Amino acid sequence: MDDLRILPVTNEELILNVATMAEEIWHEYFPALISEQQIDYMLEKFLSFDSIFEQIQNGYEYFLLIHDYTFAGFAGVHEENGNLFLSKLYIHKDFRGNGISSKVMKNLIELCKVRSLDKIWLTCNRGNESALAIYKHFGFIQTREQVSDIGGGFVMDDYILEYPVK
Repeated sequence: MDDLRILPVTNEELILNVATMAEEIWHEYFPALISEQQIDYMLEKFLSFDSIFEQIQNGYEYFLLIHDYTFAGFAGVHEENGNLFLSKLYIHKDFRGNGISSKVMKNLIELCKVRSLDKIWLTCNRGNESALAIYKHFGFIQTREQVSDIGGGFVMDDYILEYPVK
């Protein structure tokens, strides 16, 4: 996957690309895990143009993942208390299984080392068996469970996973 480029999202056009890709990926991937109503709610709340713009203003960093000049996915991270929160990592269906997630993880580990951060942590839907398997393959350890009320009558029912950066 040497032809993967990781592009920081630094302007409104790139934010729009992330929001558009999120819409496509979520409507393709998540109906097996959550309702269409919750998908639409979460996209508006967490991955709309306005939401991403505001998150970036508040210290989140987004990255577009580009493979062969095509947007293949995106990631979003935030430094919190000496750790890196991997808020989002989504790969378009046409690019899954090509090692993109592995390359992103290597880059995030290097980012943690440069910034002297202790671990990467994330939340993952408890029913998302394929993503959980991938994170465990990378060396993430499930540390606890969390149910979060996100408003609109919806909750996120997640595992918390952590990766200690050596």
